[in-house]
Amino acid sequence: MSTEENTPMNEEQAAPEATPNPTPLPEESTPSFEPKIELSKLQHSVAAIRHELHKVIVGQKELIDALIVGIIADGNCLIEGVPGIAKTLSAKLLARTMNVDFSRIQFTPDLMPSDILGTSVFNPKNTEFEFKAGPIFSSIVLIDEINRAPAKTQSALFEVMAERQITIDGNQYDMNKPFIILATQNPIEQEGTYRLPEAQLDRFLFKINLDYPSIDEETTILANHNARHGTDEMADVKPILNAANVAELQQTAKDVEVESSIISYIASLVNQTRNHPMLYLGASPRASISILNAAKAKAAISGRDFVIPEDVKSVAALALRHRVVVSPEKEMEGITPDTIVKELIEGTEIPR
Repeated sequence: MSTEENTPMNEEQAAPEATPNPTPLPEESTPSFEPKIELSKLQHSVAAIRHELHKVIVGQKELIDALIVGIIADGNCLIEGVPGIAKTLSAKLLARTMNVDFSRIQFTPDLMPSDILGTSVFNPKNTEFEFKAGPIFSSIVLIDEINRAPAKTQSALFEVMAERQITIDGNQYDMNKPFIILATQNPIEQEGTYRLPEAQLDRFLFKINLDYPSIDEETTILANHNARHGTDEMADVKPILNAANVAELQQTAKDVEVESSIISYIASLVNQTRNHPMLYLGASPRASISILNAAKAKAAISGRDFVIPEDVKSVAALALRHRVVVSPEKEMEGITPDTIVKELIEGTEIPR
């Protein structure tokens, strides 16, 4: 037997006492974002509208997104581009996705205000004048080539665009809800067009500029057209919302929270347009309200119940480009409102 086997164990060699298990640390919980308002219905509706529009519209993602934000923000939209790039078609299709009253008004140089708003007609049966409503009495009104009508006709739209009502012969008539004007116009350089008054432009939430499609997009447009064999492309688009649904989505966007720092950010951005040396005319407080409402709609579409600076930046150019006027000297040098607005957006300090 070996000596090591008979040698008793000393205290240092004794088996260590069992160490009690340490108290387990609580697991760190990953913070989760829970919106305070229900946004899933709004997001589902927006996704469904996009799906329907893309059945016919090829590309034009920025146009479709801007129009949807405009609808949810309860604002009028102006679409500008050369003829034949789906301005009118996009507006018609968007209106088709909503099961609401729709009318289309083709603006021409000889169009009169009464052709838009309506007029009082004498009824010989009861010897009284009766008001016959014009095509403006719809939920979605498409005004095609709005800048082909003179200033007298344009002025008829001022009240209805801002206040959702018209006054004729001392009587006030309220519009249906929702009420949104989608207008298209050709570039003012084209023959037979008029420059819209600044007061009217200020009543549009967004101005959306369209350009020609890319070669790939135009190839797809031709292939889709050829595959339809003459069938109506409008029939492919199905209604998604009714008037009550639209009003509900608009209210959801209005409930989105906005911190005071974001409000100050919007005010600072708009205020800079009034002091810019290259601008003859800056943006009004209505522009600030437009950016605020559009940013809230953008946040809701993104699944947030609060506005972040990126929401403001994404809608600011759309809401400002038609509200500022470049000074004549700088306009002759080729400076555009988009150039200045982009500079202001990039140069304004973002709240942290």
